[in-house]
Amino acid sequence: MKQINIGLIGAGIVGGGVVKNLTRNSDLIAERLGIRLNLKWVCDKDESKTKGLPVPASVITPDAQRVLGDPDTHVIIELVGGTGFAKTVILDALSRGKVVVTANKALLAHHGEEIFAAATKHNTNIFYEASVCGGIPIIKALREGFVANHFPLIYGIVNGTCNYILSRMTAEGKDFNDVLAEAQKLGYAEADPTLDIEGGDSAHKATILASLAHGFWTGYDNTYVEGIKHVSQFDIQIARELGYTIKLLAIIKGGDAQPVEVRVHPTLIPHSHVLASVNGVFNAVAVRGDVVGDTMFYGRGAGADATSSAVISDLADAALNYKFGSIQRVPAFVAHRLNARLRTIDEVESRYYLRLTVADESGVIAKVATVLAEAGISIASVLQREAPEPKAPNSVPLIFMLHTAKDAAVRSAVEKIDRLPVIKQKTVVIRVESFE
Repeated sequence: MKQINIGLIGAGIVGGGVVKNLTRNSDLIAERLGIRLNLKWVCDKDESKTKGLPVPASVITPDAQRVLGDPDTHVIIELVGGTGFAKTVILDALSRGKVVVTANKALLAHHGEEIFAAATKHNTNIFYEASVCGGIPIIKALREGFVANHFPLIYGIVNGTCNYILSRMTAEGKDFNDVLAEAQKLGYAEADPTLDIEGGDSAHKATILASLAHGFWTGYDNTYVEGIKHVSQFDIQIARELGYTIKLLAIIKGGDAQPVEVRVHPTLIPHSHVLASVNGVFNAVAVRGDVVGDTMFYGRGAGADATSSAVISDLADAALNYKFGSIQRVPAFVAHRLNARLRTIDEVESRYYLRLTVADESGVIAKVATVLAEAGISIASVLQREAPEPKAPNSVPLIFMLHTAKDAAVRSAVEKIDRLPVIKQKTVVIRVESFE
């Protein structure tokens, strides 16, 4: 049986999972592929990360250049993370004609165009299934399984930390800060959770999915991002009364004859939609193809085992390419540019939930309604609660549900509303998705 030699750089949580699972199931994988995956190198500067791994001591090295410079190593797995040294490793490997497998979503979101161009220039390839949604095979599905489709709609719950927090807030009535602290204790949130809770991690993944689905590099800077810190327990309760669940949603719309919009933000979604029932640390992506129709992908979006499963699936593709003498059989990224246009957040149209904190006096609703009417924004319903806001004495919450309007118009109107003397706190705006 033939074999390919693999060098793994970065033996952290995911890297350790790759070593463990690749070693444990090596015979099974070899039987299925007809080629053996030989882990020739495991590299990490931190000896504590390589200690105890089920590989011979001769395989372990702290020197990445030793791995990259080995002419008998065919595939490099980059699991260092970040956008500095990891980028250097990947570009070095590609320049030597080696195939690369990575889980580095941030690097691809910010520098994917350059990296894919390097793979093409050096007649090699890069695989990145593990960069989006852990063990869910969404990259392979978009690139190969749905090759005949345009993608008018892609919706994703793609960050387990945020989904865990919002799920606990919904199920148990707890506040954001309390659940975040619990998530950190359980290891579901980082000590510095900023990238997750402010939406950056989801935006990295949305940028990759949008670019792959629509055949041009949409760019991280063109992805609209909002996090979940402003979502309160009160918002969750009101959403429930109105028939909605709040999720941090990645939304990709457009294609064919329409500009492409890429956005990540908290979203009210109907209880009846399948994404409303995706809870805890799980991820899910709903894809609508113009040929296949609606499809759904669900599973664990992070963790050593789920992510290593995706890494090993990429290794399998790379091995089969070597076996049949076609390294670029399935290119990492195909630019077709049939519709390389973007829609900005200003042009996006949606329905909206507004939570205002207002003075407990007469005439408030009329003042707010006047501002909305002047902006051409139609009100669907108004809810007022008698319970005072604890952080704003002598004030009460006021909820407006709006009909479809352009985002720029709503944000401009909210700025004017917030300047009214009767408004006591900054208005909370959450978009509403109907999945139509």
